[in-house]
Amino acid sequence: MSQSSSIQKIQSQWVSKSLIGAILSYTLALLLVGIFAWQGPGGIDASNKVQFNMWFTVIIWLCIFSSVYLFKTALRAFCWLTVLNVFAFSLFILVKQ
Repeated sequence: MSQSSSIQKIQSQWVSKSLIGAILSYTLALLLVGIFAWQGPGGIDASNKVQFNMWFTVIIWLCIFSSVYLFKTALRAFCWLTVLNVFAFSLFILVKQ
């Protein structure tokens, strides 16, 4: 048995990974920016924070979205992003109170 056959390759599944990445990474980015908006400098009412949060959302979303293709399967990407979304949502609820 050669060494190349024992190494598991990343499966393409690009359609399902793209859908998972587009939806779950966007919600995760919104939650992370929401946490920053509430706990960042000046709190939620800081001036000029709206514009920064708007652009920060896109940067985080694209970073997470592009990392989806590094998962071996679409199911693994779905599971990890779901867990991260649940954790971020829980943290957002705690921060908002």
